[in-house]
Amino acid sequence: MGDKTYTLQAQPNGPGIDPRAPRFGANITWVLLLVVLFLNLVEGPGIRPGETGGVLARPSFWLLLVVTLLFAWGAFLGAKTHPYSVLFRAVVRPRLAPPEQLENPRPPRFAQLVGFVFTAVGLVLALLGVPWGLFAPTAVAFVAAFLNGVFGYCLGCEVYLLLARAKLVKL
Repeated sequence: MGDKTYTLQAQPNGPGIDPRAPRFGANITWVLLLVVLFLNLVEGPGIRPGETGGVLARPSFWLLLVVTLLFAWGAFLGAKTHPYSVLFRAVVRPRLAPPEQLENPRPPRFAQLVGFVFTAVGLVLALLGVPWGLFAPTAVAFVAAFLNGVFGYCLGCEVYLLLARAKLVKL
């Protein structure tokens, strides 16, 4: 392993983000995903034969699409312009003391990619009419966002660190 430290902290002379920003976004995300799960339970697990409009008539599908697009934004465009980051920087951060340390932006960005994959799979399975296809992947994404938002434990970030230790991704 040498002298390389595998932590979420920003690398010396590397880019860094306020670690409270991803937690802020995760809290918004888990609330949205909880609404998706509730709506999907109310709507039922799958498309019934002859159901008018199919999955496209379901609010849970459209809200999950919005969350999936937000995950894509974070994964592919980064945090700088993401709506949650903009809101955090404009409204929340000015009211807080500076962070004690900055966080490496790569692990949270990877976590956004993982969230994107799970929610996109939920959308595809819903479009295919798979019973519980929207619910199951959304539930996994909900648990991950909840753990990050409430407890500060980022599952996607931890996976990224494991991949970095295996030298499969750059820290």
